[in-house]
Amino acid sequence: MDNLKCRFSIATLGCKTNQFESAAMEETLRAAGYAPVAFELGADLVIVNTCTVTSATDSQSRKLIRRARRINPACRIVVTGCYAQIDPAALADLPGVVLVIGNGEKRDLLRLLSETGPKVQVGDMRHQTGPALSLSSFSGRSRAFAQIQNGCDAYCSYCIIPYARGASRSVPPDQVLEQVRQLVKSGFQEVVLTGIHIGGYGRDLAEPGSLLKLLRRIELETDLTRLRLGSIEPQELEDSLIEQVACSSILCPHFHVPLQSGDDAVLRRMNRHYGRDFFAERISKISAWIPDAAIGMDVITGFPGETEEEFAATRDLIEALPVSYLHVFPFSRRPGTPAARFPDPVPGPRARERAALLRCIGEKKQQDYACRFVGRQLQVVVEGGRYRGLCKGLSDNYLSVIFPAPQGLEGALKAVQVDGFDGGSLRGRLVANTETVP
Repeated sequence: MDNLKCRFSIATLGCKTNQFESAAMEETLRAAGYAPVAFELGADLVIVNTCTVTSATDSQSRKLIRRARRINPACRIVVTGCYAQIDPAALADLPGVVLVIGNGEKRDLLRLLSETGPKVQVGDMRHQTGPALSLSSFSGRSRAFAQIQNGCDAYCSYCIIPYARGASRSVPPDQVLEQVRQLVKSGFQEVVLTGIHIGGYGRDLAEPGSLLKLLRRIELETDLTRLRLGSIEPQELEDSLIEQVACSSILCPHFHVPLQSGDDAVLRRMNRHYGRDFFAERISKISAWIPDAAIGMDVITGFPGETEEEFAATRDLIEALPVSYLHVFPFSRRPGTPAARFPDPVPGPRARERAALLRCIGEKKQQDYACRFVGRQLQVVVEGGRYRGLCKGLSDNYLSVIFPAPQGLEGALKAVQVDGFDGGSLRGRLVANTETVP
């Protein structure tokens, strides 16, 4: 098939690392003459970049594959991502699938499309080496991602990701800086640093580095306006890193810190390397040094053996901490992980009931946090699309604001006066006579 006539679409599930890698594959295909189209229009080539964090995401991946086939029965489907890495056989025989490739093979996508080889090409991520994916723009987005690291060495007892992504591998700092410079040149005001375990950045490099050193170099050696961190483990939230965010002119006052449980016994079963009191102390330190910081958390309910008392400890801790938002997940058993063999499973309905309770707490905390900014000005990066005829922007402290504005401001940095909170969103208006940064 002539590349210049081949229409493609990429469907992505899961984390920001997957989103970054999908954008890198899209950039590669565009450069080779492939034409991107919306998934719903029915492409000739469909790439499904899967996630396998839960059984629900496995199911969503299979549904996307079947849907692509229904939209265009003649399409060729390539499946990649973490589900493809862990269980390629479950995907290879689905109708329309012509190729299943692992996470490490994403960088070889063009070559694999042009060759006649095995249908399943999934390497061993434990021995993954070679150059990282990179991109110079981020098509269709107002904010860009820069991948600084991949893989994980933590081996939490419930998590399949170390097996799907391999050992922690850092992108050399000079390559990260070049990524950021290219994104700035492409007009992006905000870059989000992504990876599976970014707090461990630099430990594996020939000349060991750290996330803190990388942040300082990005601030000193690039013209980036706004830099946002991805998820950081609590034990890697050192005072020096919090202080750097507090003092920086470009680092967003936004921390996403996985809690998972607020009970020490559950944390030990999860193989999490901190305790309840340590976590609370780190979050309190952030709040004391950066009072307006957004602080998000991940929590798992219904972990095997979780008693009512252990769940109550998690609930009480979350209620006591300055949380801005929560991501709550009922436990999902993943074959191949230690937790899949743990005794005393919590019944699914009970785990979901606990999750719903925590989500209610999270929603109240999110509203209380947002309402603190009514009457104040926020600098927002304007996002694409319209929301009930209004523009939507994201502040440095991870608040969405909707406001009336003309089209064509996507990606611009604008000052917005926040006037109220309504229907789950902050509402505001553009501040007059402020310069638009394109």
